[in-house]
Amino acid sequence: MIKEKFVVTGMSCAACSSRVEKVVSKLEGVNTVSVNLLTGAMNVEYDENSLDREAIVQAVVKAGYGAKSEDEDNEKGDASKRKDNSAAGKNGRASKFAEDETASMESRLLISFGLLIILMYFSMGHMISHSLPTGLPLANSLAQFILLIPIIYLNRKYFVNGLPALFRGSPNMDSLVAMGAVISTIYGIYTMFRMIYGLEAGHIYFESAAMILTLITLGKYLETKSKGKTISAIEKLMDLAPKTVIVLRGDEEKSIPAEELVVGDILLIRPGQIIGADGVILEGSTTVDQAAVTGESIPVDMSEGDHVIAATINLSGFIKIRAEKAYADLAINQIIALVEEASSSKAPIAKIADKVAGIFVPVVIGISIITFIIWILAGAQVDFALNCAVSVLVISCPCALGLATPVAIMVGTGKGAENGVLIKSGEALETLHLVDTVVMDKTGTITEGKPQVTDVIADFQDEDRADLLKKVALSLELGSEHPLGQAMVTTLRSDGIEPLEVENFRAVFGKGVQGSINATLYFAGNYKYFQENFRGDEGILPRALKTLEEMAEAGKTPVLFFSQDELLGIIAMADVEKPTSKAAISKFVNQGIEVVMLTGDNERTGKAIANRLGISRVVADVMPQDKEREILRLQMEGKKVAMIGDGINDGPALVRADVGIAIGAGTDVAIESADVVLMKSDISDGVKALELSKAVIRNIKENLFWAFFYNSILIPVAAGVLFPSFGIVLNPMMGAAAMSMSSVCVVMNALRLKFFKK
Repeated sequence: MIKEKFVVTGMSCAACSSRVEKVVSKLEGVNTVSVNLLTGAMNVEYDENSLDREAIVQAVVKAGYGAKSEDEDNEKGDASKRKDNSAAGKNGRASKFAEDETASMESRLLISFGLLIILMYFSMGHMISHSLPTGLPLANSLAQFILLIPIIYLNRKYFVNGLPALFRGSPNMDSLVAMGAVISTIYGIYTMFRMIYGLEAGHIYFESAAMILTLITLGKYLETKSKGKTISAIEKLMDLAPKTVIVLRGDEEKSIPAEELVVGDILLIRPGQIIGADGVILEGSTTVDQAAVTGESIPVDMSEGDHVIAATINLSGFIKIRAEKAYADLAINQIIALVEEASSSKAPIAKIADKVAGIFVPVVIGISIITFIIWILAGAQVDFALNCAVSVLVISCPCALGLATPVAIMVGTGKGAENGVLIKSGEALETLHLVDTVVMDKTGTITEGKPQVTDVIADFQDEDRADLLKKVALSLELGSEHPLGQAMVTTLRSDGIEPLEVENFRAVFGKGVQGSINATLYFAGNYKYFQENFRGDEGILPRALKTLEEMAEAGKTPVLFFSQDELLGIIAMADVEKPTSKAAISKFVNQGIEVVMLTGDNERTGKAIANRLGISRVVADVMPQDKEREILRLQMEGKKVAMIGDGINDGPALVRADVGIAIGAGTDVAIESADVVLMKSDISDGVKALELSKAVIRNIKENLFWAFFYNSILIPVAAGVLFPSFGIVLNPMMGAAAMSMSSVCVVMNALRLKFFKK
């Protein structure tokens, strides 16, 4: 089995991508196929012994779309073209294309609305004004037709894509829009000809065609604008990858492009620089900020023999590392690859209207044709038969069907924005209500994302010495570059503590700091540092150790402050939970949703936090690829998974999940990778998003009912079934009225979402 990537062109909606998947999956030798509507990418895993890439391309072409193998395109191109086909080049072009498409659609929309307003004045202005020449209906109709022509031309994409799809037997949303516009336009032209020949004429339906095209374009514009923002996620990830590295070649330092990095290169990393390779430290010690990759806020002390990761930051010391991976295999590049793969493999959710279109449109066309034939065979005049056939088509015009989903989504997303929940696509709204498992990143999502002082325990023999403990702590930590020390300084300063003068300050890597205050040598550090330097009552040691273990079990990082003779006390630091986290998790659980916490922390710390919050399942010690793998594992169990995260490392998991939810204070990459953004950085808004999704889906189903209600009742009437017995026949104008009524019901029903309350 080999896996190959293809570029598919000509897709316009979820029905298109679904058809491509269906066609390719039927080929003998294909194991899996997934199509990404947004990027036009198709990943196919197939047996090369029974199938080749040309057969796959031809299958897509026969289905009515364009296709080419990305590998073949690269092989045929020259060096400059191959460079342009890199991940950066492809995503840059995709982003530019999305921007251009959005700008083009915006121009079309503004012009279409302007022309529609004028057209509506000619069509219905006589109801509110007597300034129109009502005595010249032909001139009025001609003016409407002239205004309609540029609207049709501006939105010709619906006809170019929709009508061929209809003829292939795979109608999509473009087909519905094109049918509605074509039917209305043709009948309007027919009516104009009747006017020319002095025959009785009914209503002109040019405004219906113009309204269908314009309103659907509005929904497409909002959808395209939302999709365009997600394309830049991989670009931002790629910006994090090192561009150049300093390597040691012989005795000479040399700066080279990161792409030229090879296994075994010796890199020199100075304080403040980005680590340029995945490797092992050969010389030196430092503190490394790994938030870019692991998402954890507390930097890690590292020395000789420790492994470092590219795209992390060297905070303090000078280190020399040996590269253990080539550039293409760096962890950050693997994250980029995971985002691309997860994005391509996540099939778009079929819109409800698309599902109905495949049955509704052909059936209505069939009924219309049958109606015409039956009346002709029954001896009716051609004019009467045509009237009935057209009435069937007009009353079945899919204007309301086209509005049913986008109007509800537009109102729903607007309501979400009012409540601090940014929902970036209709797909996210449609999927959220099915979610039964919520996976949460710990740091920055459940917790604040930065260490804070949680406990100040003064000397066991003298509780009154808490003030001295705080002053010594502030004085020593002022000289420390460690993030825990800096967080401690911030807390103590806010409490109004004033520092004392420190002499002979010294930092001992991996253990703590020390300095003389008022001629007394004080220390601050971990238990090992305490054992090495404390010479006082040994009975304090086991009591102190017990306290430290209790704090560690609670997920806290304790720092001991002592002199050689006495223990002043312990100050504990921790990345504390957000005030709303416990209540939000409780709400998820009460709705029958399983909550899973993912964290890069050790298992003991993770379980301590989970126990306090009521989370039953914890996955600890996870790297980015582990998070994505956990999401995939849950999906393979048949679960609908929502992922809530904030870090760059959450990008692959956010994309892999059925719905990715990023908190607003998270990284740009997490926000761009996600389908939903909680702007208040409060996971309780995730509950709100789920409830809003349920309300919107319920509203969409109601809208579809109204979209079909009048049509379903009146199609038999339009076909003339009541004429033989009661002499009742429905003319196209009445059909248009029924169609308009269903549209009004859809819009009014969708507006009820404005009153949604959590």
